Amino acid sequence: MTLEIMMPFYGRPDHFRIAVESVLAQTSPDWRLTVVDDVYPDLEPGKWVAGLKDKRVTYVRNKENLRPSRNYNKSVGLTREPFVMIMGCDDAMLPTYVERIAQLIAAHPEADIIQPGVRVIDENGEYSNPPADRIKARIRSTAPGTSVLSGEPLVTSLLRGNWTYFPSLVWRTEQVAKFTFREDLNVVQDIDMILNILLDGGTMVVDDQPVFSYRRHSSSYSATTGSDGTKFAQERQLFTEMAARCDALGWDRAAKVARAHTLSRANALMELPRAILSGDKQARSNLTRHVFGLPYRDFS
Repeated sequence: MTLEIMMPFYGRPDHFRIAVESVLAQTSPDWRLTVVDDVYPDLEPGKWVAGLKDKRVTYVRNKENLRPSRNYNKSVGLTREPFVMIMGCDDAMLPTYVERIAQLIAAHPEADIIQPGVRVIDENGEYSNPPADRIKARIRSTAPGTSVLSGEPLVTSLLRGNWTYFPSLVWRTEQVAKFTFREDLNVVQDIDMILNILLDGGTMVVDDQPVFSYRRHSSSYSATTGSDGTKFAQERQLFTEMAARCDALGWDRAAKVARAHTLSRANALMELPRAILSGDKQARSNLTRHVFGLPYRDFS
């Protein structure tokens, strides 16, 4: 089985090079890498990857900047294999990532989504365990080893808090192509996709063997959209939609958790002091209203 690795690129060139080199260093040769450059201003990273002498590596540069969701959808459209990952251009595979994914697919051919084991690193590549990841580990609460999850219990868990690591996930291509990433969501499009697949009867395999390094840093898109409230506005929209869909399925527990979205509101509360100190009235209003479940106001 060949694993399709799509890598949308727009970010730090040094991190990008580490990401690509981690794919080249895989113990298994059964992979294909396509870099989809979203018109990054510096042409040198693209020239470097285009010049790699490996037939498994392809470089594509967009004609216009598509932004995250549209670029993810383009990446899926380029996929030729049954399973695909959309790897972060600032993350890194450990050498056995592809090998372990092949083992998991062989053992669980019914899987629609695979969450492999992940370790967290900081901007400098050092191991890290910040509060967000400690919380993820607590709410995930899966059994040691490999777990096969589905249905309302899994959806409820993910609505309580998204403990997955999107850049590390492997997707059944036909499933992710069926739903497509929402282009009106540029922060929470990953959990929207996961929930769509699960609400449609899909299955997730969760493994605890670390094979991927997820880089958490202050300049990430989700980090920079937290303090201005943009991320939380999208989260509330998603929670509202998912509560209604869970109601329709008779999944009362999941619907209740979606409506409460307690961790999301607590996260917004933690961001509020920074917004107050910045003097940004729109950000302060967005965060306060998310914490208390009030309608948003437009200060423009």
